[in-house]
Amino acid sequence: MKGSILLLLACAAVLAATARADTSEQPEALVRKVQEYAQKASAVVKGAFNTLQESEMAQQARRWLSDNAELAKQQLARLKQQLAELWKRMPAA
Repeated sequence: MKGSILLLLACAAVLAATARADTSEQPEALVRKVQEYAQKASAVVKGAFNTLQESEMAQQARRWLSDNAELAKQQLARLKQQLAELWKRMPAA
């Protein structure tokens, strides 16, 4: 997901820079503006992801997942056992 967001931001940066570029500007200046915009956009996205990861809701979700991981493993093992028993009872075709 991070890659697609960054790609989207890079495309938007190129479009924005192209739309605002004067015909008198050198291509190097345009490339520099796009690179600067992409770096700023990347920094903003990284900051948003860090903020999200540090949020209380994300921390609670991680705690819930770690607390319930063992229960999920037990249920999966039980399901595997039931499927194996069912497979044994199936008549050979």
